[in-house]
Amino acid sequence: MTEIFTGSFTQQEPIPEEAVEAALAVLRHGRLHRYNVVPGELGETALLEQEFAAQTGAKYCLAVSSGGYAMATALRAVGVNPGDPVLTNTFTLAPVPGSIASVSARPVFVGVTEDLTIDLGDLETKLDQARVLMLSHMRGHLCDMDRLMQMCDAAGVTVIEDCAHTMGAAWHGQVSGRQGAIGCYSCQTYKHVNSGEGGLLITDDEELAAKATMLSGSYMLYERHLAAPGPEVFERIKYHTPNVSGRMDNLRAAILRPQLRDLDRQIERWNERYFEIEKGLRETPGLSVVDRPEAETFVGSSIQFLLLDWSAERVNEVIQRCAARGVELKWFGGAEPNGFTSRYDSWRYADSAPMPKSDRILAGIVDMRVPLTFSLDDCALIARIIRAEVSAVYQS
Repeated sequence: MTEIFTGSFTQQEPIPEEAVEAALAVLRHGRLHRYNVVPGELGETALLEQEFAAQTGAKYCLAVSSGGYAMATALRAVGVNPGDPVLTNTFTLAPVPGSIASVSARPVFVGVTEDLTIDLGDLETKLDQARVLMLSHMRGHLCDMDRLMQMCDAAGVTVIEDCAHTMGAAWHGQVSGRQGAIGCYSCQTYKHVNSGEGGLLITDDEELAAKATMLSGSYMLYERHLAAPGPEVFERIKYHTPNVSGRMDNLRAAILRPQLRDLDRQIERWNERYFEIEKGLRETPGLSVVDRPEAETFVGSSIQFLLLDWSAERVNEVIQRCAARGVELKWFGGAEPNGFTSRYDSWRYADSAPMPKSDRILAGIVDMRVPLTFSLDDCALIARIIRAEVSAVYQS
């Protein structure tokens, strides 16, 4: 009898009761705006920033409206101007080049390796083309961060980290987002903590932190932040930093604080599911599992595999056959954007030239969410279905 998976790839776990109660408390008192506090009240957003800074070991943290807004704010804070080139990954999601375009800068695309990380060899040839790298840890894959930072530091290139998929990850024990000048995180529903939308930005640089805070719309209320530099830093930059409002509110912050306290346990659960699927996919004819480096601590909230050098028709056949059995796979090799998947040459607002080595890899990347609503038995079933359908098409 043919096995069918009947679960949902988009259903998240319920918001924890502690977070629901915290949200209800904010709704009951009505002070949703982060600066709307009564005397002696610290506010949920300020507390969230203080707690996330401590959790990551950063000096400063800012909570904002989305991960994309965090990236655009980071670009503005480091001084990217209209027309400036900004290096970024070929393999990423649209909000990353979108953040560069939002400040009227120009993405310069860097290739991808079969490990699904930025191609450091290609990066080395392009470091003289820009002074900023927007590094996307796409789908939670960390490159050799030691080598990357050595290269960028030597070239005078400032690194901003897109950590939308690496909240809780690390390289050689160093928290993702702490190697570059600024780390940017997403709190959107399909990320590692869920407030629907939301973002966090961390840095150790006091002037970057002050600029980001002013950019986010603090007006002259920056002293109400608990994870920000002192007022003397704001005095240096406040007259020259525009307000591009994108604050987080107290309701979302209240929902996030309990989830962040539980992040380590959730990562363990994600990785249990990831390894169950990976185990079932290994040694499948025609399919390559992406091996994770020993130095990387990752969060398995999604999984990718490669069907390298398959024709588009055969990849599509795998995706359709799996879909017929209830397994939703996404493909990054399609000529047209589809849902959240797109390619560097899909973004017509950004100039690009063909990148044959990267095109070959993109054409083989198959991606799948791993929500915590899946049981381990679900994961084993999903792996059996993928294995069966990939094998059937491979052998046909």
